[in-house]
Amino acid sequence: MVEYEETKVRLDRSVPRSAVRKLLTDQAEYGGWELTRLRRYRDGTRDVWIRRKIIRVPLTV
Repeated sequence: MVEYEETKVRLDRSVPRSAVRKLLTDQAEYGGWELTRLRRYRDGTRDVWIRRKIIRVPLTV
């Protein structure tokens, strides 16, 4: 079974779209995160859910 680590990021309305794209691209490229959901509200704030796989190394005795 695949396990994921998930996190939610709230972005203020003052953050431009290009900065959001750059942030998410950097997280995906360097941190292994993938976009799960993005929600934009009427006031301009955004909630972004990202996740990445948890890789467990089996213990050998």
